[in-house]
Amino acid sequence: MTTIDLSPLYRNTVGFDRMAALLDAATRREQTAPGYPPYNIEVTGENDYEITLAVAGFSEEELHIEVENGVLTVKGKRGDSAQDKQYLHQGIATRGFVRKFNLADHVLIQGATYINGILSVQLHREIPEAMKPRTIAINAESQRDRLTAVIHEKKAS
Repeated sequence: MTTIDLSPLYRNTVGFDRMAALLDAATRREQTAPGYPPYNIEVTGENDYEITLAVAGFSEEELHIEVENGVLTVKGKRGDSAQDKQYLHQGIATRGFVRKFNLADHVLIQGATYINGILSVQLHREIPEAMKPRTIAINAESQRDRLTAVIHEKKAS
């Protein structure tokens, strides 16, 4: 098992406690992750993303998408109709699946579409106003005025 020691990083950062758990989970999942269904993650704008999964053979009713605690889960469960068929060769996967994606903070699901066997989930990162960069004004003149006033008060007393 691969482990990553992030303790030196914690000396200089605040609030990245989840990072070690996310990295550890990602490395563990990468070793055991199935390749089904195949998917793409695309950047469609500055704060917009799209996850596309190839889920041919599934109907909209057989697909389920949910988000809980920053994890997007896409599930597919086929009906029992395929079990009654007798195949000479079965190359099209009909098994169910569960595919999970860890979402960054402030990433919201905008919607999902299903066209011709392709499921697309649209995502948008909404940065709160409190986290956006802002300029801090430097009031140098006010500080000089206060300092001058304090010096004049000391001279007067």
